[in-house]
Amino acid sequence: MSRSVLVTGGNRGIGLAIARAFAEAGDKVAITYRSGEPPQELIDRGVLAVRCDITDSDQVEQAYKEIEDKHGAVEVLVANAGITKDTLLMRMSEEDFASVVDTNLTGTFRVVKRANRGMLRAKKGRVVLISSVVGLLGAAGQSNYAASKAALIGFARSLARELGSRNITFNVVSPGFVDTDMTKVLTDEQRAAIVGQVPLARYAQPEEIAAAVSFLASDDAAYITGAVIPVDGGLGMGH
Repeated sequence: MSRSVLVTGGNRGIGLAIARAFAEAGDKVAITYRSGEPPQELIDRGVLAVRCDITDSDQVEQAYKEIEDKHGAVEVLVANAGITKDTLLMRMSEEDFASVVDTNLTGTFRVVKRANRGMLRAKKGRVVLISSVVGLLGAAGQSNYAASKAALIGFARSLARELGSRNITFNVVSPGFVDTDMTKVLTDEQRAAIVGQVPLARYAQPEEIAAAVSFLASDDAAYITGAVIPVDGGLGMGH
């Protein structure tokens, strides 16, 4: 059966690949986006695009009302929206730190809490949070981003224990370096240095992250909750 799926930050990169995968599988897909315009390919597939800044609770509430009106209560939530404001600690302002945490962590809290209302009523649901290998390994200049992404693991595992009896699963996908517009701006030398750290010696494709998310949202993953699935070419193994 076609499910109501929401992917936050689904207009580009990893989020776009995830939204595309669910749409191709026949689900009713909605995405949120904060700026720009959603890709035409998603509109052509019937994907519902809702402008929403997840740092604003009122916008989150309005987005859910629009999605529920058109697709029904959200049954699968992929919390993917996130930002970076990279800089060394001594140069990092409180705003640099707080804004990243508010988007990546507290924003995730907002969308998960709102989705939970319908999932509790239905006594089922799938929630997948998109973290990062940086949340496990750490990275110089990314203390704000790494802290926010590491926190998602504790958040998901707490909710897995809290709501497992209601047949709602909470899992985390932890991507490594992914070939997206964000990484395409790096120089050849920078890209080579990154690949040199990865045992599989290449970047991930966004579709490979989407495949892991699709699995965790499927019936085959019904007995998986509280898991952290690395899709990082071996970069973060042991963490």
